[in-house]
Amino acid sequence: MIRPSRRWAASLALTAAAALAASALSGPAARAADDAPEQIRNGTFDDGSTPWWGSGNLTLDTTGGRLCTDIPAGTVNPWDAIIGQNDIPLVKGETYAFSFWGSGDPAKVGKALVQMPTDPYTAYVTANPQLGPDGETFSYTFTSPVDLPNAQVVFQMGGSSTAWRFCMDNVSLKGGAPPDVYVPDTGPRVRVNQVAYLPKGPKNATVVTEETAALPWKLAKADGTVVATGQTAPRGVDPSSGQNVHSIDFGSYTKAGTGYTLTADGETSRPFDIGGAAYAGLRSDALKFFYPQRSGIEILDSLRPGYGRPAGHVGVAPNQGDTNVPCQPGVCEYSLDVAGGWYDAGDHGKYVVNGGISVAQVMGEFERTKNAATSQPFTDGMLDTPESGNGVPDILDEARWEQDFLLKMQVPDGKPLAGMAHHKIHDENWTGLPLLPHLDPQKRELHPVSTAATLNLAATAAQAARLFAPYDAAFAARNLTAARKAWAAAKANPARYALDSDGTGGGAYGDQNVTDEFYWAAAELYITTGEKEFQDYVLASPLHATDIFDPKGFNWGSVAALGRLDLATVPNALPGRAAVRDSVVAGADKYLAAINGHAYGLPYDTTRYEWGSNSGILNNVQVLATAYDITGAVKYRDGALRGIDYIFGRNALNQSYVTGYGEVASRNQHSRWYAHQLNPDLPNPPKGTLAGGANSGIEDPLAADKLKGCVGQFCYIDDINSWATNELTINWNAPLAWVAAFVAAQGDGTVKAPAKCKVTYTTHGAWPAGFTTQVTLKNTGTKAIDGWSLAWSFLGGQQAGHAWSADLTQQGATVTAKNLPWNAKIAPGASITFGFNGTSSPGANPAPDLFTLNGSPCA
Repeated sequence: MIRPSRRWAASLALTAAAALAASALSGPAARAADDAPEQIRNGTFDDGSTPWWGSGNLTLDTTGGRLCTDIPAGTVNPWDAIIGQNDIPLVKGETYAFSFWGSGDPAKVGKALVQMPTDPYTAYVTANPQLGPDGETFSYTFTSPVDLPNAQVVFQMGGSSTAWRFCMDNVSLKGGAPPDVYVPDTGPRVRVNQVAYLPKGPKNATVVTEETAALPWKLAKADGTVVATGQTAPRGVDPSSGQNVHSIDFGSYTKAGTGYTLTADGETSRPFDIGGAAYAGLRSDALKFFYPQRSGIEILDSLRPGYGRPAGHVGVAPNQGDTNVPCQPGVCEYSLDVAGGWYDAGDHGKYVVNGGISVAQVMGEFERTKNAATSQPFTDGMLDTPESGNGVPDILDEARWEQDFLLKMQVPDGKPLAGMAHHKIHDENWTGLPLLPHLDPQKRELHPVSTAATLNLAATAAQAARLFAPYDAAFAARNLTAARKAWAAAKANPARYALDSDGTGGGAYGDQNVTDEFYWAAAELYITTGEKEFQDYVLASPLHATDIFDPKGFNWGSVAALGRLDLATVPNALPGRAAVRDSVVAGADKYLAAINGHAYGLPYDTTRYEWGSNSGILNNVQVLATAYDITGAVKYRDGALRGIDYIFGRNALNQSYVTGYGEVASRNQHSRWYAHQLNPDLPNPPKGTLAGGANSGIEDPLAADKLKGCVGQFCYIDDINSWATNELTINWNAPLAWVAAFVAAQGDGTVKAPAKCKVTYTTHGAWPAGFTTQVTLKNTGTKAIDGWSLAWSFLGGQQAGHAWSADLTQQGATVTAKNLPWNAKIAPGASITFGFNGTSSPGANPAPDLFTLNGSPCA
């Protein structure tokens, strides 16, 4: 099942009050035909300011032959201070040269538009000139898509907390200009993972060349010393890029180092490392992304230097806040406190369905550490959040910030449709760029409930119930209650669909097929509770025996894979669980075949790139990694490692899509507060932020103009105005964080031999408050075990208590049993037995899937 991976309609940015996300078409100096008529009247201001007009807070002064005005302090939006001229004719298909001289004192970034004069104020060019005190000429080219007799040229100069002076002169708009052809700078023709390859992992690159026969290649250290050579493998023309390419496999070289380069066909790649340190950093950075996305809390500069800002949407003027938000007219008669949560993307909206998949993957990243042989623990303090030091792993603290918001979106008892969840909350109308959250003046509104949102809540709350139980039993119980209530409400209202038409002020996230959400929610509720109702629903679902691993990857609108992956990897007693695990491996086999068949090594259907294609690629990598967790087969581990190369530079554009990682990386992702491209006082997105990636639909005006006719991988541009190709979102960084943690856990790529042991874990008795378990540890090797430490994790909040024949300790859900002096040695073929009484936690108490002996998994 394939659905759009983002929620925007093609015209979303054009519905705002002043074409808020229209295209910024800066480029080479625009040239018009010499005899083309001038469309601007009095662009030199020789005749005063007529016919120019200004907003009521401006006084236009043309003394000295330029138009100047003082922009007042304290404006919030760009259109709060406007100068413009009306009744400018545009001809469809005509290419225009638009230019002007401008200055700002002190320096500011302005906004110049050619647009419709009425709602929706569709912009045909949006420029963001950086205006300095000395002034300069700015030139742009655009092609009009419409015949329009009365277009406007407007200069929007609002949005500054301080006053400044703007001047302009020689404003010109002429037809007859040659089209501005955008040609991306792709650098050297040898394309590599610019971040790092693991020393003992696969190493592949792609060479763009006209040659059809094999070519020699060489690998060099930073000092130029050649350390490996070989021959390329010709691959022909790659349909996803239109390029003739060769592949390079240099996996036989295994020495760690920095600054390596690869040379072939007279071209030398951008530098890269061989080592795993970068992924350890990315593991943290990709998760640290979420703290500055928080709503309802001050972002402390001490925790994120350069990214501090006041709390957004807490009701401090001009902000209307999220603590008492009413519904859209006619939707409900109450208001809710829905403060908190993560801002979904580069806008100020918060959406349950996008938040659902995001927090599920973040929680899943933590849960993997309990059940995967290659994983690294998440600790308290590693992410530098305000909660660090509270005894809870920071990753769970971050997830809780979003999960708590999702709980608030549930309709309270006693209200119509109690137990359902509102689909989303956002501004009444679209806001513009740049605009920090605390300066957003728009009215906030709850949108109708939906079955999809309700089931997202049921799924994530069930997952949270088991994960938070060892740390906060009350919060875990609150989640389980909410999950049950949401499940019952969704069953009673199975067809309350979110509509694609509800896209004013925020994304629609329309979804009219919720069989996948029902499957996911039932799976999570079954894993957590073990109850027959949910088991039966999972087994009866038409999706349970279906291949759900789409070549485009799963996404917010197609979430069955989330349930399938957890059923396969989180301990449970589902009948036929072996077939569930086999289905994940079969899905991984498809992605592995795609990697092997693609010249750039992509686990993705590249016949068409969907919105947020990079997240789809990473979600497919997660399936490959999960197959490795299930089977231990190195081909799946290597498939996952090969799959990430595209994200970090082994692609047609020769760039990394993650801010701060790789020599050339995305840095201007679409965001209202990471808007350095529009305002030098604001930062670029934080290190470790994933861009959406190639999108064949190129729905935004900038992409539609710059990338017209693009082929596959070339349908991307690193520009803040390209929301279709370059947005940042929580549901794109969540899989990045999951995959980064997986890669970091592989160390240098050495496959560690499992321990020679077998564990039999038997719960002999259970009662409402507790249970008794006996564990037998057998030495299946040929050497004696002299001293043992056996570890496993409970599903939820179970606690190991009184033990015999072992010394037991517990941290969170993880129990470690150590030998006593008299049973430290286990001869080959011999066994020892120990046991304990445990304290129960609400829900299921399955036998663990993973036991580690002295740090290595038993096999």
